[in-house]
Amino acid sequence: MSKHDSSLSKEQYNLLKSFKKQISNPHSSALEKKPEPKTQAEQVQEDDLDLFKKSMQGIQRMDTSNIAPIQNNKVKKPDSQLLAKRAAAEGAPEIEGAELSDTQAILNPVGSQSALSYRIATLQHRVFEDLKAGNLRWFEAVDLHGCTVEEARSAVLQIIQMAKEENQNVIKIVHGKGPEAVLKTYVNGWLRQHRDVLAFVSAPEKQGGTGAVLVLLKRSEKNPKFNQ
Repeated sequence: MSKHDSSLSKEQYNLLKSFKKQISNPHSSALEKKPEPKTQAEQVQEDDLDLFKKSMQGIQRMDTSNIAPIQNNKVKKPDSQLLAKRAAAEGAPEIEGAELSDTQAILNPVGSQSALSYRIATLQHRVFEDLKAGNLRWFEAVDLHGCTVEEARSAVLQIIQMAKEENQNVIKIVHGKGPEAVLKTYVNGWLRQHRDVLAFVSAPEKQGGTGAVLVLLKRSEKNPKFNQ
């Protein structure tokens, strides 16, 4: 059909042309689909986003170039055997009243399987029972295996001093058993003499049994860490 067909008006011709275009290209229909209505959840999410954008207007990113990084400055403690070796090399620390006699140990030997137990008279029974049960967390341990008597004495004094300086009051000393229980006997005698020792007891089986002792120490009010 020609554009110049006299039987059709101009308006009818344009309408017919539009109809043909819709038939040949159905997806280009002039009648566009209306958008589907939003769900309540989508509308709430959109409203929240709009509210957040409004609240953030005028806010600028903070300059972090002058903020110092936080570092963990904790000093790693030496392991139990390293502490004994260091004590052997340095000797006994110079501590007031730190002289520990061997006489008590020599006069009171203990057996390799014997359970050690000591407490001062004023110590609360509940605290002693917690120590005995292994409920009090110990600060540091020293392993005396392979030490001479003098090396062991130095190591015991050092670990007690370390605990006092850190205001800690529970330590573990691994003395071993051995057929003659030499170091165990000396440790038993030394700890009974030390003025900072409140109690000691053979450790629970899972913490060394009769081959180790858990020691409860006094806390010092003069220590700057006492009130922390």
